[in-house]
Amino acid sequence: MTTIKTKTLERIEQQLDTMDDGSLRRHCLQCARDFKTSWIELGRALYAVSKNKAYRDWGFNTFEGYAAKEVGIRRQTALKLIRSYMFLEKEESWYLEQKEDPERPARQEPGFEAVDVLRQAKNKKEISKPEYDKLRTAVFDDGKDHREVKKDLTQIIRSREEVDPEEEREKRRATVIKRFVSNLRSAKMEMETLKLVPNNLLKEAEALISKFEEVL
Repeated sequence: MTTIKTKTLERIEQQLDTMDDGSLRRHCLQCARDFKTSWIELGRALYAVSKNKAYRDWGFNTFEGYAAKEVGIRRQTALKLIRSYMFLEKEESWYLEQKEDPERPARQEPGFEAVDVLRQAKNKKEISKPEYDKLRTAVFDDGKDHREVKKDLTQIIRSREEVDPEEEREKRRATVIKRFVSNLRSAKMEMETLKLVPNNLLKEAEALISKFEEVL
């Protein structure tokens, strides 16, 4: 998991002493300081900052600039944290509810990168529900690293791309026959228009076309 560098943590600690208790800006820095313990709170806080454009009130022109200079994380990491948090809130809200319930036993928090891979899987139409549920279990129950989850997702996608040899042969057969019929019909029309052959041959050509169309 990405972590905040030591020098940045020292700077954050110094900044916290200068900020008002309960402010969103202070809360974001507290979450950044505790990033290694829980990324979800940082993702939630960054989402609020980005959505409300609060960074402008703090002297930053862009969210990316705020994230890099004050929080100490790269643009890509900040956006991934926000996407992962939003995904949990929208698609897996049960996890957030369990996490905030003091009466439920604590469970290992999945990495934000693993959750981001799960988000990608959810958005892929070719992924079936059973396949998604398997990835979901790997993330929330097994605590798999994002590299492992991504590998599992890649294998699922590749299995979709693998074609049965017999199925491929049938597709090839249909393609060749359709092309042959199209060419034969074009030639027949040309011969008929220009009166290049007798009518009985044209009828035989039509009968041949019909026979090939029947086996499609």
